[in-house]
Amino acid sequence: MNETPIQVLIVGDSAVVRQGLSQALARQPGIEVMSTASDPLVALDRMRRNWPDVLILDIDTPRMDSLAFLRKLMAERPTPVIICSSLSVTGSDTLMQALAAGAVSIMSKPQFGPRGILDDPANNIVAAIRAAFRTNVRLRRPLPGTSTVTPAKPPELDRLARNTADAILAAGTGPVLKTVDKVIAIGTSTGGTQALEAVLTRLPLTMAGIVVVQHMPEQFTAMFAERLNSLCMIEVREGRSNDRVLPGRALIAPGGKHMLLKRSGAQYFVEVVDGPLVNRHKPSVDVLFRSVARFAGSNAIGVIMTGMGDDGARGLKEMNDAGAATIAQDEASCVVFGMPKEAIKLGAADRVMSLKQIPAALIEANKG
Repeated sequence: MNETPIQVLIVGDSAVVRQGLSQALARQPGIEVMSTASDPLVALDRMRRNWPDVLILDIDTPRMDSLAFLRKLMAERPTPVIICSSLSVTGSDTLMQALAAGAVSIMSKPQFGPRGILDDPANNIVAAIRAAFRTNVRLRRPLPGTSTVTPAKPPELDRLARNTADAILAAGTGPVLKTVDKVIAIGTSTGGTQALEAVLTRLPLTMAGIVVVQHMPEQFTAMFAERLNSLCMIEVREGRSNDRVLPGRALIAPGGKHMLLKRSGAQYFVEVVDGPLVNRHKPSVDVLFRSVARFAGSNAIGVIMTGMGDDGARGLKEMNDAGAATIAQDEASCVVFGMPKEAIKLGAADRVMSLKQIPAALIEANKG
């Protein structure tokens, strides 16, 4: 028996986008566009008759502000919402507010060619819808926080990009030179921006340097880092090649690039590189974790949190094998219990704990 398809409602004032998305999704198994609406008021009327599983919402909507609509939705009947944005810099604050209001993820507004064909692979949109459908929306109640879309790629390339952290950094051991400086590495995906806010805002300036991979589209990571920097005691910014990993600083991998930990003498720094997708992602948690295992070894602390898929599970195991302390977020506090689940299955996590427990565990580990 076939499973009931995911019911999707598309809301936006562009008829071209509504029609184009509808046609693209009509070809995808397991997904059905139940309706489209030109604005939130029309959407509300249609939702009274048939409630969607996932809603795609343009960040700019007529007649009713998209933020007001999103907040109403989350207060009355929480539903997975994907924000559709043109990546406009002028709209960055609105995007962050939408994510803080409980939206599951952001995706770039699709572009259509001269014949109305979707330029970007429909797989990106499908991956976002499937990830949204699997979220525990109750845990998306505003912290406030933000979230992310999970990048994907055409299926014919999938086998080439799976489990290929060695395409960026070959497995192996790091330099023999000893250092006592600690490094905290965190990897997360769907629901992770909210989880990161919950963790990073509770860390003191005395914390060891932190490196983070949060699956997020290009150009959004800088906005997200700026938001966290305004909320945290520690400094948070998007990582750039040769940035030092210092106490009281968290570096977030830029969307569309891999970020690796490196070491020069006793000093840690990051390197930002291009390369193939790894486990469907760029940046990849596996790539970061492998580099941390190599260059920090037993001086590292690894944390894998909420997210769909298995990116980071093998990397966390490599960190654990190198002597690092490792933590996986528990199922009850995850928006999507995918990445932590896979890490736990591999035996990569020393401890499994709730999101609320992780900051205190990091502070305690930082003292050792």
